[in-house]
Parts: sequence; C-alpha cells; structure tokens
Amino acid sequence: METERETEIWYAMRATYRREPDAMRLLEKEHLGCFVPMQYKISIKKGKKVRALVPVIHNLLFVHARPSDLKRVKSQVTYLQYITDTRSGEKIIIPDNEMQRFIAVAGTYNDHLLYFQPEELNLSKGTKVRVTGGDFEGQEGVFLKVKGARDRRVIVAIQGVIAVAMATIHPDLIEVIQ
Repeated sequence: METERETEIWYAMRATYRREPDAMRLLEKEHLGCFVPMQYKISIKKGKKVRALVPVIHNLLFVHARPSDLKRVKSQVTYLQYITDTRSGEKIIIPDNEMQRFIAVAGTYNDHLLYFQPEELNLSKGTKVRVTGGDFEGQEGVFLKVKGARDRRVIVAIQGVIAVAMATIHPDLIEVIQ
C-alpha cells in the first residue's frame, strides 16, 4: 500500500567502474526509467574510424523511480550509488521539468553540444532565455559565453551534476525571460 502513494522522482546516480550500460539494462528490466547523457565519439578500431555512441560522463545516470522501487533494486546491486550534494549530504533529486529540459537537449545526441561540470560555469553571469525556433524551440536555459565556443550558448543545467551547452543558436531565435 505504501508504494501506491509514492511518486516517481529523478535521482542523479553513479554506476561505478563504467557499468552504466549494465545499470540501464537492469533498470529497464525492472521497468524503471533511466537516462544516460550520450554523445557520438570517433575512435579508431583495427585501423578504421568508427563512430560510436558513448556516455558523456562515465558512471553518470539519472533514474526515474519511486523511492521504494529504487531502494529494492539498489539492494540487489552494489555498483549503483546515489550522488549526494557535497554541502548538505542529501541525495540529489532533480525536478521533473528540469530533467525534461535536459533530456530534450541532451537526448538529441547533437555533435555540437558541449558538456560541462557544474564548477566550470558561472550561470549567475548569464541571462535567462527561451529558444523561439529551430531544433531546440521552447527550451529554456541561461545564455552565457563558454570555453570551447566562439559565441555565447544557451546552457541547460542540472544543479550540481552536469550542464549542457546547446549548439549555436541565432540571436533572432532567443528571447529573454524575466
């Protein structure tokens, strides 16, 4: 009866020793939602260039589940761990709307996306904006100059975990929101 009242929430988690594919399979088998930010990387195998989809940050995954379901699955595997806030020691829980925005951008696997650790960006220096056209229409984020890019980019961040900078967006397709 207890699980009926619980709602599904997004957790930031680690799958140690690069076992995020194993964790994904296990979570899918248990019918729990999960998302691993991925990108295409070109590597050389047997002298040939191969384009493969790989995790952006190894060991990072997001799990969408009821707390009791996740606790049950977590008790079966040792390599699945909660990511905690360094200041408070609390598990990092991501609001649904923030996670949906992040998945909408990171889930495109666009080659021009740039990923950052939270400490690499000062989001307070940027301007809050909404994209009004193109591939990322409707997405909101922070407009900011980032290293590795000549122009300013719209950033969608998961507080304390990861941030993604969208591909270059023409200024005409961006509106400032208060």
